[in-house]
Amino acid sequence: MKLINRLITVVFLVTFISTAYAADKKAGSGPNPYRDCGIGAALFTDTAWAAVTSNVIWDLGLTALTSATSSPETCSGRNIQTAQFIIDNYGNLIEESAKGEGENLSAVLDIQGCGAAHRSTAVSQIRDNISIVINSDQYLDQELAGKASDLYLIVTSAALTSCSV
Repeated sequence: MKLINRLITVVFLVTFISTAYAADKKAGSGPNPYRDCGIGAALFTDTAWAAVTSNVIWDLGLTALTSATSSPETCSGRNIQTAQFIIDNYGNLIEESAKGEGENLSAVLDIQGCGAAHRSTAVSQIRDNISIVINSDQYLDQELAGKASDLYLIVTSAALTSCSV
């Protein structure tokens, strides 16, 4: 019963949010948090309803709202490139995160603007947080998009807190 209630809530929110925000394209109004920000926007750059749905499903859009509110510049460019890079190189990034070094791990931090002086701190934070995610019971059941979303949040958080971006 809880699952059905949650599903109904998610469907309602997706419908409401996509309807309310899909038409919001006024000049100067800033990014639409559900359509233009978060992992949903990175994964579904050309499909607004899919971006909205993805953002709502992952964390009810909290990450997208936070990025749009506190740093609207993150709703394009660097974070979209980061998300695409993570999707394309997920296996290598997980392996290199476990090692604490590697070409792909350096590249994703370069995309995030993390300089050499702060790199070791960011890598350490990524390594610690991804190990928690990988050891969770839900990890093996997730599809690539869910795993990549988790890694995206970990990488962007590490870059934000550890690097001078």
